[in-house]
Amino acid sequence: MNRHVLSVLVEDQSGVLSRVAGLFSRRGYNIDSLSVGKTEEPGISRMTIVVWGDDQILEQIKKQLNKLINVLKVVELDPEHSVFRELALIKVKTDLTTRASVIEVVSIFRANIVDVSPDSLTVEMTGDESKIEAFINLMNSYGLIEIVRTGLTAIQRGHQALHEQELENTEEV
Repeated sequence: MNRHVLSVLVEDQSGVLSRVAGLFSRRGYNIDSLSVGKTEEPGISRMTIVVWGDDQILEQIKKQLNKLINVLKVVELDPEHSVFRELALIKVKTDLTTRASVIEVVSIFRANIVDVSPDSLTVEMTGDESKIEAFINLMNSYGLIEIVRTGLTAIQRGHQALHEQELENTEEV
């Protein structure tokens, strides 16, 4: 089973997310990560969906997504030609003896402290999954209070936008 990252352009209308999630649920496919947001084009949103499966499962998912009326474009993002990032908020136990060492690790990872209390620090971190996992593993020894992660978001490298590719592909036909 391989990890696949899909970038899905959809019409920005109510119920689209529910229909996409329902499609996965009905077929018995699990969504590992899902992030949705508006794009530079008014009325269009981008879903970044991470799924695990073989090539046959991936093809089925792509075909089913393309059948949905509000779906405009489905593309699997190649890790070598894309940028993948995630945002995490991590609340770590600290006291007078551990605070300085936690702050030092935060600095090494180029993260930001966004909240301070007498017994904890909340750290904001962006990066790829392995960077965030490495930071969390280091913080385990101090004591993790809470972790919130956005899920993967991704974009293709280079100058061309996903919606421009669709227009070019349409013009070639």
